Amino acid sequence: MKRTSRIGRRVSSPLCAAVVLLVPALTSASLAGADDGPGPFGVTAVAVADKADARVGALFRADRADSLEGGHFCTASVVHSPNRNLVVTAAHCLDGDGDLVFVPGYRDGDAPYGVWTVKRRFLPDGWTKGQAEDSDVAFGIIAYKGREGIEDVVGANRFVAGTTTGATAVTITGYPNSREVPVSCTNKPTAHSRTQQRIDCPALSGGTSGSPWVNGDRQVVGVLGGHEEGGSTDDISYSVVLGTEAAELYRDAAADP
Repeated sequence: MKRTSRIGRRVSSPLCAAVVLLVPALTSASLAGADDGPGPFGVTAVAVADKADARVGALFRADRADSLEGGHFCTASVVHSPNRNLVVTAAHCLDGDGDLVFVPGYRDGDAPYGVWTVKRRFLPDGWTKGQAEDSDVAFGIIAYKGREGIEDVVGANRFVAGTTTGATAVTITGYPNSREVPVSCTNKPTAHSRTQQRIDCPALSGGTSGSPWVNGDRQVVGVLGGHEEGGSTDDISYSVVLGTEAAELYRDAAADP
């Protein structure tokens, strides 16, 4: 399980709220783009601090909003929506009652693009009724700041269901609990089953649940979670194959004001 702790269950309502194998050392080197160009593939490195990576951020409980360092527990990312206020993550990351905040581009205790309140959550029926691993995707509605949505500030990738597993390489960017900076890895997913995909990337440990799988067209085609809530080792990670349920959930969340 690539998170710290479960936080309960909630659906589409206002918030009242390891086994570690030998891996290459993390570096600050820039990784290859998420296409089939030159590598390195299967290498995890500290993510470059740029505007594109700021679309990925860390999730915190709201009581840590004024003291961020060491408090993040999952990863989420901004995806395009008409209301410019949507993030995607794993369902097991939003499965709770406590108030949450999202910090895009979080690094070393700093919030360079602000701290944003998660005001509503959308979890699929398959998760809320039985925590089905094939339904481990969720969306959070982010509260506006004045007239400005989160997408206005950091931009967004596009959420795309129905792509073929392994059609291209993807880049995963996320926040291990043991680090205060995001790490990133590029590789080509393979099928684990008809409904689950997997990827070999080292050192994606607890806290990386919810990390987006982004292809070269800046499309989110996977979300770290699913089988074993993302994987029982740090070196193999999973995602639901994004299909009809995920597409319908996105449409519901994107239509929410």
